[in-house]
Amino acid sequence: MIGRHLTSRLLTEGYNVCHLSRKQDQFGKVRVFRWDPQEDILDPVILDGVDYIIHLAGANIGEKRWTANRKKEIIASRVNSAKLLFKTVVENNIDIKAFVSSSATGYYGAVTSEHIFTEEDPPADDFLGTTCRLWEEAADMFETSGIRTVKIRTSMVLEKSDSALTKLMAPAKYGIFPLIGSSRQYMPWIHISDLCNIYLSALNSDKMKGAYNAAAPQHITFREFMKILASTMDKKGIYIPVPSFLLKTALGEMADILLKGSRISSQKILETGCQFTFDNLNKALEDLVNK
Repeated sequence: MIGRHLTSRLLTEGYNVCHLSRKQDQFGKVRVFRWDPQEDILDPVILDGVDYIIHLAGANIGEKRWTANRKKEIIASRVNSAKLLFKTVVENNIDIKAFVSSSATGYYGAVTSEHIFTEEDPPADDFLGTTCRLWEEAADMFETSGIRTVKIRTSMVLEKSDSALTKLMAPAKYGIFPLIGSSRQYMPWIHISDLCNIYLSALNSDKMKGAYNAAAPQHITFREFMKILASTMDKKGIYIPVPSFLLKTALGEMADILLKGSRISSQKILETGCQFTFDNLNKALEDLVNK
């Protein structure tokens, strides 16, 4: 989902874009080259003349229940793909200007607290924290080799057609607004347009290095989010509590994504000069829901 929006934005800005994919599907004007990180397949000729690599690959963390095998797949899809890119770049002396890697605010763990997490906080030792730590360590291989490296710790991305917002809007259309768990957990979020702006800044600014939180400056709880969504959709309905034990029974450990959440600082990315077009949820949802 991020890749589709970012590709369109890059093309608009005049970049030449190509995709690496396990499938040879076409994306409009974009050439698609086949690779397979599991099989260690990537023709180095593909990267000849490439200035930047944006690494968005990774199995969908919310798609399936977190079995032991699924956890391995989630980590391997991120780490092995980054390692294959690094190996190909280094062994073939490919001179890229920057490596930009996706990461996630899950770096700080699935936790609800009053602490506002900054990029200086250590990774959590739960599954989300471990996944993001290993993901970023793989990206850091580029930095160690002297290539400018940027890691974007992304919060929940708001987008209308294929995101968490889409799933929340589905029952809301019928006047049903679920309140998950205590509903006091925070929901760090970012509008897809602002996220694309951050990626563009990561390409254009030589000063951007290391990790950056991609989260809007406004802190919202789940309950507040649902109330603003109801108001934006102009829907009057019922708020239905969804107990934690039901989600844990249905989703297992993966339920923590929904049941827990803390505030994430946006100060570091703001200090780079990046500005949020959608710095509050009312404005973001108005743009996505009613346009």
